[in-house]
Amino acid sequence: MNNESVDTTTANTFLPKVSVIVPIYNGEADLPELISCLLAQTYPKQQVEYLLVDNNSSDRTSFLLKTAAEQSPKTIHPLSENQIQSSYAARNTGIRAATGDILAFTDADCRPQPEWLISLIAPFVNPDVVIVAGEIVALPGKTLLEQHAERQQTLSQKHTLAHKFCPYGQTANLAIRREALTKVGLFRPYLTSGGDADMCWRIMRQNIGRLEFIPSAIVQHRHRATLKELESQWRRYGQSNRYLHELHGVELMRDITLKECGYRLGRWLLKELPRDSVKALAGKTSLADLLSTPIGLFTARARTAGQRKAKLSEKANIIEWL
Repeated sequence: MNNESVDTTTANTFLPKVSVIVPIYNGEADLPELISCLLAQTYPKQQVEYLLVDNNSSDRTSFLLKTAAEQSPKTIHPLSENQIQSSYAARNTGIRAATGDILAFTDADCRPQPEWLISLIAPFVNPDVVIVAGEIVALPGKTLLEQHAERQQTLSQKHTLAHKFCPYGQTANLAIRREALTKVGLFRPYLTSGGDADMCWRIMRQNIGRLEFIPSAIVQHRHRATLKELESQWRRYGQSNRYLHELHGVELMRDITLKECGYRLGRWLLKELPRDSVKALAGKTSLADLLSTPIGLFTARARTAGQRKAKLSEKANIIEWL
């Protein structure tokens, strides 16, 4: 895995056909801004198609996609995946319909910046590059939990690219050479979490090519605003670890016990909180920083619960092919 800058001259002359694939489930609130961001891309419009896949939504997603397609018929292409409730099944539907040599992925709650696509695609000028990951940064947060996630850089690719088993990029900001998928297959359609790691590792472990990280290819991501959403997110991370343990032999995480939580909360109350409260009164730290320890323990416990209770279904072993 390399972290390199790309010659902008090369980026401007290497412009392959790109298919951007976005799985969408009940994305009514996000779609207007997402579509606006996609249409604002600086990548040549004749060289890109946006495949927006409705994954059996129950809100106005289908209507909004149809309307967007009517307004931009040569660019926005609505698709539907109603058989399997999984973002990876929806991505597979997009892949099958794609005509591009490069497949780029993002999510409905992301906001690709105007130069995102042209930066993300540039490294593919090198034939040995098969995966490119861009950076994921937080949208400005209004709630305490959003601000905490922003400070922790929760979704930054730096975490997954440093994975001790094998680097991988998250599908919120990822591009893959189509040719690689003809060799390793598509996403596991019945997997509900961890499919991005699984896909990258299948490609990397077959030595098909290398992964490149381009920090300038930026998408902004909306963080969870409520405790319920935050718990669900971190339970899913725990589930992902269990699934990847079963599929690839990834080491399971150590459980965060209630006893350990009690000890760390006590230390926070008696030592960290009094110390940091002085900083807060002086305007040198924020409430999100002040509550970082209890929020972190909350997410750690959720992740532990997700890993402990997760069970990989037999169907999750299925890999679909082009």
